[in-house]
Amino acid sequence: MIATDPLWVPTRCAGLARLADFLPRAGRDYADRRNFDFGPADRSNVSGLSPYLRHRLVTEQEVVQAVIERHGVRVAEKFLAETCWRTYWKGWLEQRPGVWSSYRSEVRAGLDSLDHDSSLRDRFEATTTGHSGIECVDLWTRELVEHGYLHNHARMWFASLWIFTLKLPWALGADFFLRHLIDGDPASNTLSWRWVAGLQTKGKTYRASPENIARFTEGRIQPREAFASHAEPVEGSPIPPIRPLPAAERFDPRQPFALPLTEEDLAIEALEISAKSPVEVAGMLANDRSELWAGAPARDFVRGALGDALERAGSWFGVPGVNLDRAAGEAIVAWATGLNVKQVITPFTPVGPAREQLNRNEAMLKKAGIRLIQVRRGWDDELWPHATAGYFGFKKNLEPSLARLGVFAGSR
Repeated sequence: MIATDPLWVPTRCAGLARLADFLPRAGRDYADRRNFDFGPADRSNVSGLSPYLRHRLVTEQEVVQAVIERHGVRVAEKFLAETCWRTYWKGWLEQRPGVWSSYRSEVRAGLDSLDHDSSLRDRFEATTTGHSGIECVDLWTRELVEHGYLHNHARMWFASLWIFTLKLPWALGADFFLRHLIDGDPASNTLSWRWVAGLQTKGKTYRASPENIARFTEGRIQPREAFASHAEPVEGSPIPPIRPLPAAERFDPRQPFALPLTEEDLAIEALEISAKSPVEVAGMLANDRSELWAGAPARDFVRGALGDALERAGSWFGVPGVNLDRAAGEAIVAWATGLNVKQVITPFTPVGPAREQLNRNEAMLKKAGIRLIQVRRGWDDELWPHATAGYFGFKKNLEPSLARLGVFAGSR
């Protein structure tokens, strides 16, 4: 059994229980208190659902449906917006995958710079080990590494201080978060760091201030160090043009298939294929979220979540579940060939490390005469195409989209 933080047990059952516990507070209570960071000992003002949503142990549609039924759209507007921001970021990046490729290149360039710039290397190592010299940054670093989580407001403060005060490369900061956050999502994490740096919304940056930190920690943190007085946008490549989403793939339900699962979507009970039984189910762990080693809380949560999904899949489909070592292409081809299947079906994997691995696997499966089919959820099919510009344009289409999905979207 993998040891995990008791606050976030990596199972669907725990995620649904957390949703049920949070529901009474998802309306006005959440709107009034969501921006306050009371520290790791008190997360009562936020849902704590992000690790479960990130890996789809619980789906966005399940959460939104439950919250609307309890509070209505207007009362729960702030929480619904926070939940749907995750969908917006995914849809935005899915239509601009070049931004992810550029980020990966910037991480590699940043790591190379550490080998040639001793001052930069010293600042990077000091900050990532909790010795930056800025008390609140060091506090958040220790919290991140130990717990795998930071309040969203603290993430913004940290990113701003990393970029504008400590003068560290934004991409290395995004990589640091992705390595340690148990809810580290390639889209939300990358694009949020880009937004702080002034790369996402042209000319707009986020500058942390001691007063804001003191206010929203209720005096728990009162910075005394000098922060950057200006936050000039970071230079970067222009945002590439939109690439239309590919049509959703279809599979032949009459033919036998194997079902590999990645960390991106583990609510197998709510999949389009849940009424069909695969020959076998496998868990594929992509270990290349970074060239540097991921933190223990993040690694343990993913492993536990995959294990939980395999166990549930065994009960749901009545078939065995196996782990494929590092999701290597050779292992997947041997697995599918051994099962004598010609189609391998998996939940759609959005842009990120798992998608990169899956793309390599797809090429190898194709050579073996096996088709890889990614089944996209109706939630993503409906909402992602609206993530073409800013969030407010996306938001205008939200209620009609929820109505089409069968989610109550009344005005109460």
